Amino acid sequence: MQDSYNGIPLPSNGEAIQYNNGKLEVSSHPIIPFIEGDGTGRDIWRASQRVFDAAVEKAYGGRRKVEWFEIFAGEKAYARFKTWLPDDTINAARDLRVSIKGPLTTPVGGGIRSLNVTLRQTLDLYTCVRPVRYYPGVPSPVKRPENLDVVIFRENTEDVYSGVEFRQGTDEQLQLLNFLNDVLLAGSKKKIRKDSGIGIKPISITGSKRLVRAAIEYALKNGRKSVTLVHKGNIQKFTEGAFREWGYEVATEEFRDQTVTERESWILGNRDANRGLTVQENAAMIEPGLEHAPESFRKQVYEEIQQVIDRIGVSHGEGRWKQKLLINDRIADSIFQQVIVRPEEYTVLATTNLNGDYISDACAAQVGGLGIAPGANIGDGYAVFEATHGTAPKYADKDVINPGSVMLSGVMLFDYIGWSEAARLIEDSMARTIQQKFVTYDFERQMEGATKVKTSEFATHMIANM
Repeated sequence: MQDSYNGIPLPSNGEAIQYNNGKLEVSSHPIIPFIEGDGTGRDIWRASQRVFDAAVEKAYGGRRKVEWFEIFAGEKAYARFKTWLPDDTINAARDLRVSIKGPLTTPVGGGIRSLNVTLRQTLDLYTCVRPVRYYPGVPSPVKRPENLDVVIFRENTEDVYSGVEFRQGTDEQLQLLNFLNDVLLAGSKKKIRKDSGIGIKPISITGSKRLVRAAIEYALKNGRKSVTLVHKGNIQKFTEGAFREWGYEVATEEFRDQTVTERESWILGNRDANRGLTVQENAAMIEPGLEHAPESFRKQVYEEIQQVIDRIGVSHGEGRWKQKLLINDRIADSIFQQVIVRPEEYTVLATTNLNGDYISDACAAQVGGLGIAPGANIGDGYAVFEATHGTAPKYADKDVINPGSVMLSGVMLFDYIGWSEAARLIEDSMARTIQQKFVTYDFERQMEGATKVKTSEFATHMIANM
């Protein structure tokens, strides 16, 4: 470990977080790096740090203290070091293991690559965790926002975010295009237009299984009822469809005693209701129209049902499957409707990178928007917690933006390092402050009788409510 990063010495009275035997080791004065972020990030971070420090002081009476350590990325890094993401910033995030950041600028269409994506891939932060829950009083476009309480696990390193793209008209694009059209697609009706940009969408067994494994472990640890695999496998069979298959493999091979798939629950439920039910009768109940299917398919379904009964009929039968963690799957476009009309049926979603990006924001919109949507990027022994919204540069340094996203990301950070008392103080004081209707302009304009406060004033009210 270095003594300094980006020319700034580490705090002398703090200690780096360690990771041994799969567990974090956190001292009473951990050094935690922060990136304040671009644009409104400056206002948001100042307010959030005050709240974090107040919560730790209140919870532990001086026995614990975070030693904050600034590292640089984005516009501030470029102004100081002429690079958007200094090597020392990545080194500090790696060496100190747990960090937090505000929003960073990513230009569309060219220039620099996403700094967020670079951090995730460099540190192999393969799980993006986005909890979405409602705080009473927050304005919402839906009638019952309180029914949505879901944690989204988004694969964080693969899919179209892998950055393997070829611009139209380049030599690389032409080489790949010719190979695809003239070799792999030769003799087929499929052809890629010559004026196409081309992107590669890798979905691996490794990336898929470790993401689903993390989602299942979280659900079991936190008493969640289900994990839903979200995919577009009906169209992209060998990427999104494979993600679904590999996800079920994790559930049934690694967590067999603790899980039941939705299809298994139908089979066992039918058998519980009628012990004399034959395999063929059971099959007809879970596969409508089976009598019209080819013989080979009917035989496959019969074998599936017999295997379920043989393998878990004793351990999961007689209603015991109802106490297991339910593993199911939904098509990606369908889940957008489901989280609106039947939100109470979903507690954990596990999905690929692009799907997770969309669905996280769609869910957040139901409970107040990105202004209070926290996020975490987690790998094996490494984590970066972050605001999930943009930089909103026109509001920079005006002390008006909702700091909730960074504050609730701090809640996730404190839970991650085992300081849950501080986490609950922050979470509870935010809920109380919103109920008192002391809110920033984004909420105030939608809440009758609310008092508009500045970013810094919102933090002051939260500290008072601790």
